[in-house]
Amino acid sequence: MRQRLLKPVLQLLQILVLAGVSLAVWAVWLGWDQHRDVQPDGTTTGPYEAWQVIGLVLTLLVPVYWAASRRYIAGAVLGTTLGLTVAAYYDWSDDSSGLFMVGVGLVMMGSLVVTTVVSVIASARRDGRRIGA
Repeated sequence: MRQRLLKPVLQLLQILVLAGVSLAVWAVWLGWDQHRDVQPDGTTTGPYEAWQVIGLVLTLLVPVYWAASRRYIAGAVLGTTLGLTVAAYYDWSDDSSGLFMVGVGLVMMGSLVVTTVVSVIASARRDGRRIGA
């Protein structure tokens, strides 16, 4: 009986820990750059550079792979997706156009797909199976 009660609590803890890690990694890589760059022709870019987003993704691969290789698949997928979605919502919610929700939705869907793929690969590698065979 005690084991059955402990399992959902541990899964929730894994999700919350990975969500916290994702929020922290977002803050480190993207949280400090909030201004847009104005080009000489008047167009604007940013606020993030490509290297910041690449750094975020590569940094998050480590905890996602680690969690999934230890069979914490729900934590790896749901926790990372939750953390990135909350971070994007908080970071972009001051947009007056309202289009920030499109970006938040894309972050949610993209992180869900990528973390699922990474988790399947990590789990298969741990079991010694080949992907696609």
